[in-house]
Amino acid sequence: MQDKIQAAIQGSPADYTEIRLQERDSTSVVYRGADLETASAVIDAGGIVRCLCKEGGWGVATFNDRDDLPAKVQQAYECARVAQSEEPIELAPIAICQDQIAVSLEHDFRGVPLATKVALAQGYNSLMLRYDQVVDTQTIYNDTFSRTWYGNSEGALIQEERPMITLYTVAVARDGDNVQTAAESRSGQHGFGFLQGLESLPKAAAQRAVDLLSAETVVGGQYPVVLNPRLAGVFIHEAFGHLSESDFVYENPRAQEMMVLGRRFGQNILTVYDDGSLPSLRGTHKYDDEGTPTGRSDLIKDGILVGRLHSRETAAKMGEKPTGNARATGYRYAPIVRMTNTAIEGGETSFQEMIGEIKLGIYACDMYG
Repeated sequence: MQDKIQAAIQGSPADYTEIRLQERDSTSVVYRGADLETASAVIDAGGIVRCLCKEGGWGVATFNDRDDLPAKVQQAYECARVAQSEEPIELAPIAICQDQIAVSLEHDFRGVPLATKVALAQGYNSLMLRYDQVVDTQTIYNDTFSRTWYGNSEGALIQEERPMITLYTVAVARDGDNVQTAAESRSGQHGFGFLQGLESLPKAAAQRAVDLLSAETVVGGQYPVVLNPRLAGVFIHEAFGHLSESDFVYENPRAQEMMVLGRRFGQNILTVYDDGSLPSLRGTHKYDDEGTPTGRSDLIKDGILVGRLHSRETAAKMGEKPTGNARATGYRYAPIVRMTNTAIEGGETSFQEMIGEIKLGIYACDMYG
């Protein structure tokens, strides 16, 4: 595969060419209530070519048939020639990497029969249905193993394997008109054993949904709020992380006014970072989909805005360094600037200290939706 990529790139007349090929094997099992709604195994394969012509712009060709790559390169080149860009497109320089990232999974889920995966999901789902007042459930099992080959005309050549396995359980409890929902999930770059022995997970979802039926109603008003780490991560992702994606900042004058480096965004204890190199997390990859190595990028440091997330193109436009955040949903899509693993750096204040002076407040845990 790598030889085919190199040969096709060498024949490209474009100023810059990149090819990304992908194979993806996935399994999905979905229970809704007592019924098995989905049990599927899917193999998907294809690729994308991107060409850049400085007198034109980006040209893209996507395909499922990975034969005759030179013809796909020619298609992308012809699109790039006629493309129109308001200003010349430049790519910030990066280290040229040639690498192979192979994954060794303990109890590889690709060798587990579909019937076993169905039984696992059914077992967790049935635990929730045993609870009085639980009227509906949903249990989702999913695993994906993708293999990606990437090469560009600067000499990069990367082969990477990316596994992911997920369990998501939802319980819905009802007492008359009072309906409450609770969910628990687990996901990571692991083998099948990662989701075995998790009976406490669906039980926790079911018990919390039932408990919420008798929970006191919160009186409307303003309260101090303490978030647990999972919910704090979601909040910083939604409320701030997307503002740090430089394709949005560059194209939005109002965002440019707001996201000025050096501006204070919080107290001295606040540090926010994005890191695609943390082991085994959902946003973790050694390279992004432009071949840029991932790593830690500080966004807020001691309360001050110090960085943004970049692709090679946005980094060149804004005179900054690429951060390894050019990410594509799959081979059908060109990469865009998106977060990897975004978090608030932990401090030294204990939970008891956080709530010590709060007379009445809200402790918000996890998230739903």
